Amino acid sequence: MFLFLVIALAVVVAAVTLAVVGGGESGPLPEAAPERPADALPAERPVHRADVENLRFPLTVRGYRMADVDDALGRLGAELAERDARIADLEAALAGAGATTAHHAPAEQRTGGIRGAGDIRETGETGEEAR
Repeated sequence: MFLFLVIALAVVVAAVTLAVVGGGESGPLPEAAPERPADALPAERPVHRADVENLRFPLTVRGYRMADVDDALGRLGAELAERDARIADLEAALAGAGATTAHHAPAEQRTGGIRGAGDIRETGETGEEAR
C-alpha cells in the first residue's frame, strides 16, 4: 500500500511538472503590460479643467507613483506659465491699442466717425498733397 502511494505521488508530481514546464505554446512569451499606464493628460491639445478634475494616478505600495505626479504637475505648471505669458502679451497689446484708439478718437468724433475724412481736403483725389 505504501509503495502504491509513493508511485501515485511520483506520477502526480511528474504530471504537474510537465504541465508547468513543458506544456503550452512553443512560441515566444507575450509582451508584458507597460509598468506605467498611458499619460492621462492629452498631448494633442491644451489641458482643460475637466482633464485635471478627472486625473487619477495609479496607487503603489508607497502611495502614488512619484514620477507620474511629477510629470503631470510639471506639464500643468509649464502650460500655466505659457498661458500667463500669453495673457500678459495680449494685455500689453490691448493697452497699446487702447492708447492708439484714444489718441484718434477726437478726430473721428469731429468727422462724424469717418476716419481720415479730413485727409481728403488736404491731399485731393489723386493722393498728392495740395500746394
